[in-house]
Amino acid sequence: MRMWRYAFALGWLDIKLRYRGSVLGPFWLTLSSVVMLASMGVIYARLFGISLTDYLPFLAISLTLWQVAIAGMLQEACICFTDADRTIRAIRLPLTLQAMRVLIRNAIVLAHNIVVPIGVFALYRMWPGIAGLLAVPGLVLWAADAFAACLLLGAICARFRDLPPIVGALLQVSFYVTPVVWRPAQLGSHQKWLVLNPFFDLLEIVRAPLLGHVPPGGIYAMGVAVSLVLWVVTGCVFSRARRYVAFWV
Repeated sequence: MRMWRYAFALGWLDIKLRYRGSVLGPFWLTLSSVVMLASMGVIYARLFGISLTDYLPFLAISLTLWQVAIAGMLQEACICFTDADRTIRAIRLPLTLQAMRVLIRNAIVLAHNIVVPIGVFALYRMWPGIAGLLAVPGLVLWAADAFAACLLLGAICARFRDLPPIVGALLQVSFYVTPVVWRPAQLGSHQKWLVLNPFFDLLEIVRAPLLGHVPPGGIYAMGVAVSLVLWVVTGCVFSRARRYVAFWV
């Protein structure tokens, strides 16, 4: 943790190198999010029979959180160590530094993509109010989970190179079974089963406060339980794999 400045410098350098020579740089992602939101918002609002005023803020925050903070983060966690193979083989540094580097890199991307839902909220004058502060502990939990996911998936995917596309396919399926473009209330009486979807629990503890709602206690309990399981599994796997990562990459 004392090397956080170095991790931040590496994460910022990754962003600069990724968009080197580009005019808009990472804001191309923001522009593509605006286009996707506008097209999907109009179409799905018609399909679901929902007012665009009620649906667009929900879709804006859901897509941003899913694409960058959940799906994007997990996909980059898979290449956490393989992308840094030269550094790992050349310099003796803590492997956790690479996980922190990926976390910071995605936090920067999220920071300039969050302007899309903020713009939508401003357009419809829908602000979360004091309930929005409840998103802060959810974001802290997300950061801890993202760090653990980098250590776990980074180590496993360094050993088994077929896993990243498998993770990508599973995330694609999870996108459709998790209420990202559709609302939980649309399931009617079956809505209670959504709590068994770990992606829904983790998404809701941040999304609901940003939409001005207080998540139920069961959502928080399941989110914390999922995080504890993730950290226990990460501790067991990474403690055994860390000595071999330099050879696997």
